[in-house]
Amino acid sequence: MPEGRFAAISVGDRHACAIRVGGTVICWGAEGTPPAGTFTQISTGSHYACGLRENGAAECWGTAWYGRSISDRGQANAPSGAFTTISAGSLHSCGVRENGALECWGSDSVGRLDAPSGTFTTVSVGTAHACAIRESGALACWGANSYRQSNPPPGVFTHVSAGSWHSCGVRESGRLECWGDKTYGQSAAAPGRYLAVAAGTRHSCAMRERGVTCWGGQRPPPAFSQTTPQPGTPSIAPPPTVNPPSPTPTTFTAVSAGGFHTCALRSTGTIACWGRNTESQISAPSGSFSAISAGDRFTCALRSNGAITCWGTATWLTPPSGTFTAIASNTDHVCALRSSGAAACWDASSGNSRSSPPAGTYTALSAGHSHTCGLNSSGAIVCWGSNSHGQTNAPTGAFTAVSAGESHNCALTGAGAVSCWGNSANSRTTPPSGTFTAISAGYAHTCGLLSTGAIACWGDNGQGQANAPTGTFTAVSAGRQHTCGLTSAGAITCWGRSDLGQTNAPAP
Repeated sequence: MPEGRFAAISVGDRHACAIRVGGTVICWGAEGTPPAGTFTQISTGSHYACGLRENGAAECWGTAWYGRSISDRGQANAPSGAFTTISAGSLHSCGVRENGALECWGSDSVGRLDAPSGTFTTVSVGTAHACAIRESGALACWGANSYRQSNPPPGVFTHVSAGSWHSCGVRESGRLECWGDKTYGQSAAAPGRYLAVAAGTRHSCAMRERGVTCWGGQRPPPAFSQTTPQPGTPSIAPPPTVNPPSPTPTTFTAVSAGGFHTCALRSTGTIACWGRNTESQISAPSGSFSAISAGDRFTCALRSNGAITCWGTATWLTPPSGTFTAIASNTDHVCALRSSGAAACWDASSGNSRSSPPAGTYTALSAGHSHTCGLNSSGAIVCWGSNSHGQTNAPTGAFTAVSAGESHNCALTGAGAVSCWGNSANSRTTPPSGTFTAISAGYAHTCGLLSTGAIACWGDNGQGQANAPTGTFTAVSAGRQHTCGLTSAGAITCWGRSDLGQTNAPAP
């Protein structure tokens, strides 16, 4: 690090930049030399940086990245005009104009540039998504949504930070809330009152009134003692004695209820499955995984490198090659989201329309029994396949999540309301009132996660699959006739049909 006195700092992937007192910028690391002149703001992306001049003009700089210029995708081509704030991400950047409007530039894959309209006060850009705070204090997120990192909770926020695959925000009350990828515990914010938050790749850090707290896949910061310096004297704390951290206990980070079996993802990236095993559907392979989806007699999972592995039923499970960000399984077909945002589906029956996704860019996919639904980059729902009960007649409007059941679907609006359509038997399309943060449609019932952390279920309850227990949960998955929820402590609780052990969740 350079010596001197500084007014601001921003850390990127392989470099860091800081604004000196007086406004000049200095960068160190691997990503080039900043331009001359003075700046008022600085933001480093993965392999480049952007700053705001005193007149609000944006300027970006950097070096080649994996053989490509930073101008190839346009992330350094800042538009003309004045901004009040700016944020640089991996392949795109965004800024807030003087009139409060958002403007983004760079790569447009997975809807990175589809900033919402309205008046905003600040914006934060992550790896493939971004979040901004409206003038009202409400959050809006867009872009990649494979871990629901673009599904912000309702309420009034004063600070927001978009990480790689998760996001965090500070509410008006000071309470911290995170959503999205939980694989490394990066979304498990500790209770308390906070002032600001920074979401990284596998960890997050937040500033309290006194001190900093970090959580997730990195070691916590040393607890520097608080000092009260004299006016004009820098506060320098002596180096503390740091004891080795205690081993982090293993927890579950995701759960998926299938036909008659269940699978879950541990915080270590390994998989645990239980229940029916007639087709080896619970014989999980070794390795590190980032997502899992249990079908009827098979299971598919997403490896940490983005490749798909399936096990169970038959040879048709062989997935396509490529890099994927999300996966969805059902009775005998699978759909997955490519890193480009395109949908890929494969099926036990050749030529089945449920496995023929329309062209376009998607942020989420959900496989039903004989149909499939996807959420495109504009937030609209597109469904294809069997329409025997009107299940592909998706409602219009913008949504943040969709889940396909046997012959019905449910979706979540940005305000947390649930909309369901298709087969209405057993009241499966009649959700209760309330504000929801997640939704899961099973065979003939549906469960949702309320903003309070409680689970509400409706529809068929012949096996008790809609009798959700009390408690605080972070995720829910509705299967054929059983349901499982992930508790805030990282344990799994299941209810409903259990004749094959599908509800006998093990310890992590």
